[in-house]
Amino acid sequence: MSPRPGKDQYYLNIAREVCRRGTCLRRLYGAVIVKDDQIVSTGYAGAPRGVANCVDLGVCLRQELGIPPGQRYELCRSVHAEMNAVIHASRQQTLGATMYLAGIEVNSGLPVARPEPCLLCRRVIINAGIARVVVQLADGQIVSYDPQDWIAQENQEAQQQLAARARRTAPAREEVSS
Repeated sequence: MSPRPGKDQYYLNIAREVCRRGTCLRRLYGAVIVKDDQIVSTGYAGAPRGVANCVDLGVCLRQELGIPPGQRYELCRSVHAEMNAVIHASRQQTLGATMYLAGIEVNSGLPVARPEPCLLCRRVIINAGIARVVVQLADGQIVSYDPQDWIAQENQEAQQQLAARARRTAPAREEVSS
């Protein structure tokens, strides 16, 4: 008999099963939100209710146009797994909860090498008050992300952009005042 899985592995296994419901032709993702050792919500990547999905259409516009992963999400027919899981839970259920995320590459059937939420899903996770996101890397290592780190990263990037903008506009202001 194989050893009993730890809690993180257990919920990651469930997220992997949830992702099999996905309708994306590129990657299947599944998310499970857990609070106080209870599953409060699940979600997978798929078209909104009543909207034709890529599996049924047999085509992915982003794939057809050669758009790399992580870009031009507005062309995607799917709602991401993380978003669907948050949509199906109340804020009370997500505050302080853990999200488990798993992905499978459709072409190979192998786990996504480094699954992590996209920028939009990170923002949804932050707003939902989720405290931790857990994924499993292709090498089997379980990794935890802290949404507070994403907030700090976004704020740092915003400060860098403001500083760069100030440097670009500073000479123009000096010329006007001369």
